[in-house]
Amino acid sequence: MTEHSEGRPEQFHYSEEDVQREVTELQGKSATAARIFDLRRIIGGLFVLYGVIVTITGITDSQAAIDKAEGININLWTGIGMLLLGIFFLAWLKLRPTPPPLPPQGLPEEKE
Repeated sequence: MTEHSEGRPEQFHYSEEDVQREVTELQGKSATAARIFDLRRIIGGLFVLYGVIVTITGITDSQAAIDKAEGININLWTGIGMLLLGIFFLAWLKLRPTPPPLPPQGLPEEKE
């Protein structure tokens, strides 16, 4: 088997610069994906969406539904609470974004 592999030239040869560039590019994509799928964005978005739905339900509730809840428009108050919680999560995301990952400390930087 070694006879066949010795006569064949290498098809793929990556230089150190190519590997470093590819690693840097993948780290950038990973950081972007981490920011896109931040749980605060998902939780905040869902709470705002459901808060809008429940608030609209609370606004359009009949008097019979309010009387069933002992005179409290529970859908309205729950919807407002969900909206506030969702807005809190989205504001938290905006004010304290996910920092980009630090470069690995173990790899020596070659600068010539």
